[in-house]
Amino acid sequence: MKIVVLGAGALGAYFGGRWQEAGHEVVNLVRDGRAEQIQKHGLQLHSEMGDYQVSEPKVATSPEEIEDPDLVFLAVKGYHLHGTIDWLKNLVEKGAKVFPVLNGMEHINILREELGEEAVIGGLSFIIATLDENGHVVHTSQFHDLVFGPLHPSQQQICEELALACNQANINGTLSPNIFEEMWRKYMFISSFSGITTAVNQPIGEVRSYPQTFRIAERILEEMRQLANAHQVNLTEEDVATAFERLRGLDHEMTSSMHQDRRKGLPLEVEHLHGGALRLASEVDLSMPYTETIHAMIKPYEAYQA
Repeated sequence: MKIVVLGAGALGAYFGGRWQEAGHEVVNLVRDGRAEQIQKHGLQLHSEMGDYQVSEPKVATSPEEIEDPDLVFLAVKGYHLHGTIDWLKNLVEKGAKVFPVLNGMEHINILREELGEEAVIGGLSFIIATLDENGHVVHTSQFHDLVFGPLHPSQQQICEELALACNQANINGTLSPNIFEEMWRKYMFISSFSGITTAVNQPIGEVRSYPQTFRIAERILEEMRQLANAHQVNLTEEDVATAFERLRGLDHEMTSSMHQDRRKGLPLEVEHLHGGALRLASEVDLSMPYTETIHAMIKPYEAYQA
């Protein structure tokens, strides 16, 4: 496959590197600053699942430089979504399907309205990674999972091709027949994990050390289940229990990407993630007091600079 990684941060660069390692053609479509960093320092993956140095990474700073793309792996932060639309339209016109792995749910409707329903497949990722001072990926978890599936019947073939590409690579890829529910399960989990670690400014192990604090994470999971149900998505109490047990099982020092961004003084996706949940809740007249509180606690750090 010819895969365009739009947003070669830690997440995009990691999965793009793994696909290239497996022999697929990968083009990193980035802004000038990131392009210069990759050209100067190269692209390396430092991972518990195996290191890899990308040989001669391909970089583009405009979609005009890219011909015949099969897939766009959209891995930008939520607050950068609107800035990608023109580039995405160019690549879709050239035949590409778009595989977004942004957190939340609002981006799906935005992309489908801008690009057309047939252009956007459903997807999500599970990975904890960051960039070091040279722009190399530091992958600090033993999971590196992609889940994807068609949101339109015409997308079955590209999803099957993507499943094969993932199977060939050093990642876990799953083609799901119920991708919309899978995305909501991820939204539920990441809202809790990101919210509590960022608000408390501690890794998950420290959060678990205080039952009163950890209970808030469980309450957020329950609120997100109620939100999904209100939007006709069948998440269950069992889904909540499974997500909570996953939080229990994470390594003591593990934390969320949002918390890592707070530590670095980088902008946060609080409005895209928790703000988005509150907007969806207002549409169905649902009260989410724990999510509202976490949103308010994180909001002062949204554009924080250390």
